[in-house]
Amino acid sequence: MGPTPLYDALKKFAGEDPLRMHMPGHKGKAMPAPEFSPLAAIDFTELGPTGDLFSGDGPIREAEALWAQALGMSGCLFLTGGSTQGMLSALTLACRPGDTLLLDRGSHRSAYNALALLDLTPVYLNRPWLEGAGVTGPVSPHTVEELLKTHPEVKTVCITSPTYYGVLSDIPTLAAVVHAHGGTLVVDAAHGGHLPFLGNDDLSAADLAVVSAHKTLPALGQAALLLAGRGETAAELCSRPTGAGGGHRFSHAALRRAASLFGSSSPSYVLMASLDLARAWMEEEGRAACEKTALAVAALRGRFPSLTALDVPLDPCRLVLRSADGFALQSALEERGVYVEMADRGHVVCILTAADSGADLARLEDALAQTLGSHLTPDALARACAAAALPPPPPLPEAALSPRAARFAPSQRVPLRRAEGRIAACQIAPYPPGVPVIAPGEHVGKKHLAYLREIGYNMEEVIEVVRPAACVAETDGPFQASGRAAEELCAQKDAGSKEGFS
Repeated sequence: MGPTPLYDALKKFAGEDPLRMHMPGHKGKAMPAPEFSPLAAIDFTELGPTGDLFSGDGPIREAEALWAQALGMSGCLFLTGGSTQGMLSALTLACRPGDTLLLDRGSHRSAYNALALLDLTPVYLNRPWLEGAGVTGPVSPHTVEELLKTHPEVKTVCITSPTYYGVLSDIPTLAAVVHAHGGTLVVDAAHGGHLPFLGNDDLSAADLAVVSAHKTLPALGQAALLLAGRGETAAELCSRPTGAGGGHRFSHAALRRAASLFGSSSPSYVLMASLDLARAWMEEEGRAACEKTALAVAALRGRFPSLTALDVPLDPCRLVLRSADGFALQSALEERGVYVEMADRGHVVCILTAADSGADLARLEDALAQTLGSHLTPDALARACAAAALPPPPPLPEAALSPRAARFAPSQRVPLRRAEGRIAACQIAPYPPGVPVIAPGEHVGKKHLAYLREIGYNMEEVIEVVRPAACVAETDGPFQASGRAAEELCAQKDAGSKEGFS
């Protein structure tokens, strides 16, 4: 493997047998479970030889610089709180409290939490529904352009690429559109850490990006990256109108300040070392392994009903199977010892990575051959898959309160089936993938309940709704008028909804 400055420093220091009169409490010795003992030796705290994540020095900074170089970014910060920490940090960097944010409606719940924490006003960016595929398509640059014209107050755009289903958006084109309006593009690329090692450098066009290394790379759970882009390209600078803003660069110090708000002051050195090792491996043998996996996925797509690049631009390593009953297929695979990432009514999602061996891929193929459509002709199976496809999402609910007002308002708990007309104080989001059908501050409408029921959501789930006394108009802003109507609706619903759940 290539250089691993952090791992090497930790291993070297542990080999010196220092007397550890500091955290962690295990002191680098045997752990209660023997499987953990080898890791304890390199699990240190902030010391001279180990460096300090939030001071930006030592071997951690060296390892981060190698990651930035590998991904074509100007800066990188290690995260031990997953992409959730990264998204909160990125939006803290890109927005000021009270700003308006153009947000991909398909965003992870961490972005919705940022709306409440940072008091941001969302303008939602809807994706096109691909009826044949049964998923949402890429973010449209034309739609972004039109929304930025309609909402000139927006200075930050936040999208997800790739999605849980592997759908890729055109990040360079979107960045050019956003930069032409003087804005900042934030990309949640949690599922795309492997793509640069397959030759896809689109992420480098973003101003800020977040990658969950643990999702698709050989890094430990919660290991992630906060990345700063290189700013505008020369072509963008030349084409940008005089006086307009452009893509932004964020310093390493700025990344550290933002991430320290949401991360532990005692970040795991084991997690950070796993990031160092993952990059070194991927730059050499891991790259070839990832390419082999992509070829295997292409072959599986050809043999079994799946989403393909003919349907939508896709992550080459994401296998999204089409099924007449996704949940039944998931169960059938589990009976054969195969556990997938997620299922919905018409799909099963498998995450394949460079770590999957030839034996793993053969086992998956064998299990699919036994379970997927063995009793149907190809045409009949295709018709059954089409019939099982998810319905398009309903129209966006009406917003009555700001995300912050709703999230921090006094709330009560009611069964979802009895929540019609109430204002959500939480996200109502099938997970995975965790995309809200109803977000905090929005009305729970009849159409949205019908949609949730149709896709098999648990209607008995107890959710949080805003208490009637809190359903008041905000003093100003876009939610003022609807807040008064919300107060009346809440009062009407309160009597029959709170028994046993307050």
